[in-house]
Amino acid sequence: METNVVKVKSNMVDGDTNQDIETPNNITIKGILGLLMANTETASDDEDEDIVNGGGNLLIKMKKKKKVISLGMGDPTAFSCFHSPAVAQDAVLETLASHKFNGYAPTVGLPQTRKAIADYLSRDLPDKLCADDVYITAGCTQAIETALSILARPGSNILLPRPGFPIYALCAAFRHIEVRYFDLIPDKGWEVDLNAVEALADRNTIAIVVINPGNPCGNVYSYQHLKEIAETAKKLRTIVIADEVYGHLVFGAKPFVPMGVFGAIAPVLTLGSLSKRWLVPGWRLGWLVTNDPNGTFKNPKFVERIKKYCDICGGPATFIQAAVPRIIEKTEEVFFRKTINLLRWTSDICCEKMKEIPCISCPHKPEGSMAVMVKLNLSILSDISDDIDFCFKLAKEESVIVLPGLAVGLKNWIRITFAADPSSLEEALGRLKSFCHRHSYQQNGHC
Repeated sequence: METNVVKVKSNMVDGDTNQDIETPNNITIKGILGLLMANTETASDDEDEDIVNGGGNLLIKMKKKKKVISLGMGDPTAFSCFHSPAVAQDAVLETLASHKFNGYAPTVGLPQTRKAIADYLSRDLPDKLCADDVYITAGCTQAIETALSILARPGSNILLPRPGFPIYALCAAFRHIEVRYFDLIPDKGWEVDLNAVEALADRNTIAIVVINPGNPCGNVYSYQHLKEIAETAKKLRTIVIADEVYGHLVFGAKPFVPMGVFGAIAPVLTLGSLSKRWLVPGWRLGWLVTNDPNGTFKNPKFVERIKKYCDICGGPATFIQAAVPRIIEKTEEVFFRKTINLLRWTSDICCEKMKEIPCISCPHKPEGSMAVMVKLNLSILSDISDDIDFCFKLAKEESVIVLPGLAVGLKNWIRITFAADPSSLEEALGRLKSFCHRHSYQQNGHC
């Protein structure tokens, strides 16, 4: 994905100087999903509708427009089978009703919230975090924006995975950070191409971004591979930004290993949130955490830079922050197991159904997160030019939304989110199968 800009001419009110305003034109997931949704023919039901005359006699049987099924956005709460734990709702209601949290919180976050997250993350780390290592953000997206903003400097560059999460490139464009992409290798479980990382890096590289569990690929990295990434960062004298918003949402053979385990090898900025594991993306409760036993991030100037940037941004609502300690402490393991089991089930459905569709293939079965990357075989489709064309025609004809791979950096692939209720997922993939059959050369007599 190249970072381009759109220049807009701005006239100053009290002067005759014209000034160019540069607006990045990066593709965003929400932007393209909005366009796809607008391209559907929406309906409330997908069953047949009987049309009758005044006497009650059946005149004609018409097909209602199909209900839209979106497998494009990583928001499982759109489906009734995914819902937050009762303790989370109770904790928020309790803090709100207390009238103690209606004022401003410290811009770095409430002390008790920072400590609760430090203790929570420390469960899986060799070195215990303290509250001062944690900065509360408005979701993981603000954590990304904060991380890139505090690291940015003139002439800097950042190494991003391809495919990856496009918000990184968008934030980099606003901060005038050059983006350099390294490939993830599909046939090796979407592992990082470390040779490419070494070839891309230079003295101006501010960070390597690692997303684990993977979005958009559904991969989970092994302990050994994460250690190799940390050792590469050390060799290149840079840091790792570890995006762990899907942390612990794993259902394959490999366990989730936080990148902070290797903070003694290379400094790690860990980004995360309550959004995915607790199924509350709309609460916008995220964090930026410094995993750095050797003290690189303890530099007073660096700490002051983070704090001042937090002063600009603010954070989540105070009463949401205040609920976090109870949410973390009281959520029972059975809730997490239920979510994992459901994701394992729906990922299995997704993979089995995809085997029935000749024009798509999945090089690596998902092991975590909520999505999977699928390769299009355009050679057997008669009138589909690329992944964008595929997704827009699918939305128009079948009212099914999937994300074109171009949005995450991989042309002629698609991302399918399987965090959906099983019946909707099966229906959507059935429609996708019909779509592919209808547009195949064989169906159109070209074989």
